[in-house]
Amino acid sequence: DTMAGFDSDDAFSRKPPYALPLDGPALRRPGPIQRLAIPDHPQWFGDQQAEAAWNTAISQWRQQNVELVPLDFSPMLELAALLYEGPWVAERHAAVESFMASHGDDMNPVVKGIISKAGNFSATDTFKAQYRKEELQRQIDELLADVDALLVPTAPTAPTIEAVNADPVALNSQLGTYTNFVNLADMSALAIPAGFRDDGLPFGVTLITGAWKDTELQRLACQWLNAHPTPLGATGNDRPEEAPGAAISTPTIKVAVVGAHLSGMPLNTQLSERYAVLLEQTTTSANYRLFALPNTTPPKPGLKRAAPGEGREIIVEVWEMPASAFGSFVDLIPAPLGIGNVELADGRWVNGFVCEGYGFEGAEDVTEFGGWRAYIASRA
Repeated sequence: DTMAGFDSDDAFSRKPPYALPLDGPALRRPGPIQRLAIPDHPQWFGDQQAEAAWNTAISQWRQQNVELVPLDFSPMLELAALLYEGPWVAERHAAVESFMASHGDDMNPVVKGIISKAGNFSATDTFKAQYRKEELQRQIDELLADVDALLVPTAPTAPTIEAVNADPVALNSQLGTYTNFVNLADMSALAIPAGFRDDGLPFGVTLITGAWKDTELQRLACQWLNAHPTPLGATGNDRPEEAPGAAISTPTIKVAVVGAHLSGMPLNTQLSERYAVLLEQTTTSANYRLFALPNTTPPKPGLKRAAPGEGREIIVEVWEMPASAFGSFVDLIPAPLGIGNVELADGRWVNGFVCEGYGFEGAEDVTEFGGWRAYIASRA
C-alpha cells in the first residue's frame, strides 16, 4: 500500500482509479487471474538448466487452478527492445545530466556508455518511438484480450560474473527479455521463486498483469508459494504460510444470492459477466423462510425474515463484485425482488436478495429443503 500510494512530490505519480474498466482486455479488467499467457517459444540463450527449470515450473503451474495459454510474445519483445535501444535512454540522461557533466570520469564506463547514447536521438526520434510504443501497446492489449495475466521466466539465463563483465550490455538485456516491456506497457509485475535449477542456482518466474492489479498478483503468488514452498533465502528456514489478500484490487461489494444466481443456475452469468468472485457458500441465520414465487421465469425464490423461532438456516452463496458493476447488476433484478440486508449464520449482515411483501401472495413455502438448489432438484 505504501508503494502504491500517491506521491505529490512525483510529477508522474498517479492516484489509483476508483474502478477498472469493464470493457478492456482481460488483464486490465477487475477480477481474479485464471488464464495465464506463456511464451510459445521461450528464448534461453543456450541455458539448458534454465529451460529445464522452466519446464518443471510449468508442469507445476498446470496443477494450479489456472489455464496456461501459449502465445507469440513478439509485440512484447519489440516493446522491451525500445527501452534500451530507443530514446528512453534519454530519460536516464535527464536525471544525471549535471552529474555526468562534472563527474563523468568517475562513472562506471558501461553505465556511462549506455546513458551517453541519449545524444544519438532527436526529438523527432522520441515522438516516433512514442507512436510505436502506443501501436505496440494496442497490439499487446488485443493479443491479451482473453488472458488475465502473463507467466514468464524472471530471467531466461543465469550468466557468470565473468561472462557479464565480458559483455555487460548484451547479457543484461538478455536477463530482462521477458520483463523489460512491463513499465512501457503500463503493467504491474511480481517476481516469485520457483525452485532451483539442477546446478543448485535459484530459478524464478514473474507474474504480469495490468496496472493497478497488484492485489490479484499477490493473491495468485500466495497460492503458488503455499503449494510450492521454498526456504527463506539461504537460511534454510521454512517459509511461513502466505495469507492471500483480497480477490479484487478495486472497491467491491459483497452480495448474498439464494436462488437463480447460485453457481450453475440460470442467472449466475449475470455475476460472471461482471467479474464477480465466489467467496463462500454459507447459510443465513435461522431467521428466514424460503418461498417459490409464482409465475417467474426462470423460477425464483423469495427470502422472508421470520418471527423468532419460526425460521431456519437457508443456503446462500456470497459473491464479491467490483463496485462499478453493482448498479448494472441491481438494474437486472425484477420486482418483487430487490437488494436489502441479509443476516448470515455467523452474525454478519451483507447485501442480499429480499422480496417485497406482496410477492409472497400465492408463493409456495419451500423452507423444508434448506436451499433453492435442493428444491429445484426435487422437481426434476
